[in-house]
Amino acid sequence: MSNVSWTDPARAEVLHHWLQGLDPALGLRADTLRPASEDASTRRYLRLDAAQGPLVLMDAPPAGNDLRPFLQVGEQLRQAGLHAPQVLASSTELGFMLLEDLGDTPYLQALLQAEPKEADRLMRAAIGALVQWQSRADASSLPAYDEAFVRRELQIFVDWCVQKEHGRQWSEQQQTWWEMSCKALVRNMLDQPTVAMHRDYMVRNLMVCEPLPGILDFQDMVRGPVCYDIASLLRDAFISWDEERELDWAIRYWEQARRAGIPIGDDFGEVWRRIEWCGLQRHLKILGIFCRLKHRDGKPRYAEDLPRLFAYAIKVSTRYVELSPLTHLLQDLRGSLVQDGFSLR
Repeated sequence: MSNVSWTDPARAEVLHHWLQGLDPALGLRADTLRPASEDASTRRYLRLDAAQGPLVLMDAPPAGNDLRPFLQVGEQLRQAGLHAPQVLASSTELGFMLLEDLGDTPYLQALLQAEPKEADRLMRAAIGALVQWQSRADASSLPAYDEAFVRRELQIFVDWCVQKEHGRQWSEQQQTWWEMSCKALVRNMLDQPTVAMHRDYMVRNLMVCEPLPGILDFQDMVRGPVCYDIASLLRDAFISWDEERELDWAIRYWEQARRAGIPIGDDFGEVWRRIEWCGLQRHLKILGIFCRLKHRDGKPRYAEDLPRLFAYAIKVSTRYVELSPLTHLLQDLRGSLVQDGFSLR
């Protein structure tokens, strides 16, 4: 395990003993363990060679992770005919999981290099998988994405983007504007029909593999608004599309969803508004999360995408009169963003 760094050597020993106790038929070669990827959580992913080819090991310290939702939702995804990685071995007590390897090519990497025709193929596959999941999954046992949940996420923006990143304390008038904005965004979420919701259905969590796409990072699924996941896909935190393509893909999703019996609604104009507002709430949350990663977790690279997120948020808030209070708040923060040397694209 010399290719992997461990902040806690004892955990390396625990992993070594766990691997030794697995089925010898797997043909695991612990000496080939190497980094695969990491994300914004405390989880990380390692790769090792085995008899049938490489496998992925999820290292999820149990103090901050519960693997049971991953196991349960992953099984639901596979039963719905979708490509979630097969689980070959797991220990919820120790926080380890041995998984099918979905390869080295996330959607994000492929889309950044793709010609328009290939990008369209990949995005259509992602839309088809989303419709398949929303139409087949039983969301009744998932946690509810309710008002308290939505407000907790919005508060991340206040705590980490407004106060920590920009050093602002809002006036009484600004607090009133924020509360008006929160009420509007919460109402948008609660007024929608609910389905099984990934919460991070974005291109970093989709893999280019067969069958397409491989789906990752689904353990935090909830029962939430039908337009949220398509908003996550179209208004991604790491890659942007021109609005003509966003609309084309949104219409394809809407048409497929209606044919599949998903309660999406017959008025595309209203569906598009819901998509935009879901995306706005999500971008405010991610602005807070990326600032938290920078200041609390020592991961400053996420801050490179703050201008993209501000651009998304201001674009939407200026389109709808109900969100004009939020526009005032965002424009105020954007001024300091520009002064800090960023530019909005």
